[in-house]
Amino acid sequence: MTDEYFEYRHTVGFEETNLVGNVYYVNYLRWQGRCRELFLQQKAPEVLAEVQDDLKLFTLKVDCEFFAEITAFDELSIRMRLSELGQTQLEFTFDYVKVTGGADVLVARGRQRIACMRGPNTNTVPSRIPEALARALEPYTTLGRALTGRAA
Repeated sequence: MTDEYFEYRHTVGFEETNLVGNVYYVNYLRWQGRCRELFLQQKAPEVLAEVQDDLKLFTLKVDCEFFAEITAFDELSIRMRLSELGQTQLEFTFDYVKVTGGADVLVARGRQRIACMRGPNTNTVPSRIPEALARALEPYTTLGRALTGRAA
């Protein structure tokens, strides 16, 4: 497994907490989406152009397992890695790490499965993962092999 990950840094705000003062669970999923969006913007802008054309990135499955609570003004590092790459689908893992003055603390871990689709909304069909996306993800893989040159 690689130590490389795409990182989204986030400071928790009051609006992300519940009445008890800890972070409301739905925010973890929002941060996964934000991390993925920033990855595309920073590392694969040509894929964003395809999304504006007819590429659709459908989120098929999302989950998150919680290990510790976080509260307002906690500093987080959301660390995204690629755990699976198929022909039309891929899966990311997300480590939610509370960044403290000393040791970093893993507070949650999530997954997200994505399908690439193309076509009009009434007739979308599975589409191969764009090569530009596979290349951009290569440094962030937990797979034991190179992504480029994958099986057709």
